[in-house]
Amino acid sequence: MTRLIKYIVLDILKNKIILVYTLILSALAWSVFSLEDNSTKGVLTLLNVILLTVPLVSVIFSTIYLYNSSEFIELLLSQPINRSKIWKSLFFGLVISLLLSFLIGVGLPLLIYAPGDVGLMMLMVGLFISTIFISIAFLSAMITRDKAKGIGIAIMLWLFFALLFDGIVLFLLFQLADYPIEKMMVGITALNPIDLARILILLHLDVSAMMGYTGAIFKDFFGNTLGISIVFTVLTLWVAIPFLISLVKFKYKDL
Repeated sequence: MTRLIKYIVLDILKNKIILVYTLILSALAWSVFSLEDNSTKGVLTLLNVILLTVPLVSVIFSTIYLYNSSEFIELLLSQPINRSKIWKSLFFGLVISLLLSFLIGVGLPLLIYAPGDVGLMMLMVGLFISTIFISIAFLSAMITRDKAKGIGIAIMLWLFFALLFDGIVLFLLFQLADYPIEKMMVGITALNPIDLARILILLHLDVSAMMGYTGAIFKDFFGNTLGISIVFTVLTLWVAIPFLISLVKFKYKDL
């Protein structure tokens, strides 16, 4: 399994898209911190880039890579190799490659300009978001054998989590404005890993006061060690559940 992961990582790192992705992240991160005198403002600007660009590239690249590797997967299946090992090797190969790109592109500027708790938290959040959307890509690839449909499902899932989910939440807030639903928003936030990551970073930047009473509730829940542990547990579940579902499907799927 280790040799297979090594081969997949080397194959992905040769891909020009990964190189371009790393260079774009690096250019954005260095320019953001160079233009901002305050590192906090730079972190906030970079946060929006990370929460939109990183999941989009992760989910699309991973989905396309899986479909393009169909012949390679079939070749591996003809060998005496356990199906679960093949699927796990593909997953870890993609995770290692994309996380390496993220660490080089964003990690270095963050550690230099924001070496404190906020920078480390943002780095961890970015790593989790990348891994979560790689996991979602694996599930998308298993839902349908049609490449166009699979990529479409991946993009729609990204669009839902990045944009549509917030619209639905705002609609609910307006419709239920007369009811005390602020505490319920904590549970709803767990349904979206991007929102969960955003709130976690904003609370560590001490800008929760700008979020009003809801922000106070989020700070009360997420602002302590137990709350942070729960958040990372939820993010871990977001990684594990889609991948495990895709793994079960892959084991019994007739390719």
